[in-house]
Amino acid sequence: MKSELTLPQEVVINKIYRIRGQNIMLDRDLSALYQVETKNLKRQVRRNLERFPEDFMFELTKDEFDNLRCQVGTSSYGGTRYLPMAFTEQGVSMLSSVLKSTIAIQVNIQIIRVFTKMREALSIHKDLALEIDEIRNTVTGQDEKIETIFNYLKRFIQKQDTPREKVGYK
Repeated sequence: MKSELTLPQEVVINKIYRIRGQNIMLDRDLSALYQVETKNLKRQVRRNLERFPEDFMFELTKDEFDNLRCQVGTSSYGGTRYLPMAFTEQGVSMLSSVLKSTIAIQVNIQIIRVFTKMREALSIHKDLALEIDEIRNTVTGQDEKIETIFNYLKRFIQKQDTPREKVGYK
């Protein structure tokens, strides 16, 4: 029976960044999770570049890297000689075909599950945002009508406060 490596979701989520409108993971973070050296991960990717088109993996620009360092902190990403590779969900999935260790495969499965959960959560948030926009569009332009209703209600309440003339035989 295989012992399965369990990786807390928070560990993976904290290593996912949003760059160029995509959720990505950096080569350093992935190599740490896969328990391989970053240079070995990069070497395997470069040997199999045909498996990693631009929408699977790209190299960060200097500006993107500097911006990321400011967000994350310089201590963990300082002093690198090469710009990091950024892997999208599909790129992370493709890594399992070039990294064949048991740990890499197990970690890869868990990372893909986290990406899937994030996509599902984003889908729910999109649905809510669409509903809110629909409600906002329905309410827009109704301000005058609502104001008119409140004015009628105020007049009605004011009329209730004034004594009414008795009706009937005098």
